[in-house]
Amino acid sequence: MDMKKMMKQAQKVQAELAKAQEEVALLTAEASAGGGVVKAVATGAQTVQSITIDPSVVDPEDVEMLQDLVLTAVNDALQQAQELGNARLSAVTGGLGLPF
Repeated sequence: MDMKKMMKQAQKVQAELAKAQEEVALLTAEASAGGGVVKAVATGAQTVQSITIDPSVVDPEDVEMLQDLVLTAVNDALQQAQELGNARLSAVTGGLGLPF
């Protein structure tokens, strides 16, 4: 393969990867804990977009339980968002193992 062709293909892959990274940032993943009383939504950019807490779970006598539920929901949402993003980026790179 000649050098020009390789450079052109590399630029194409780079453009596709940049587009995929933009798409990943817009992805969202939702996770819940405690049977759905705490919900968290995270983006592909690994930020927490929202947290929803059902008022019925708010007990001033058991704040630790609520904290655990929030942590679980947030961590699960971030994990799911990361997996979605990795899957999207792997589709573009063809599983080459390129760093994102």
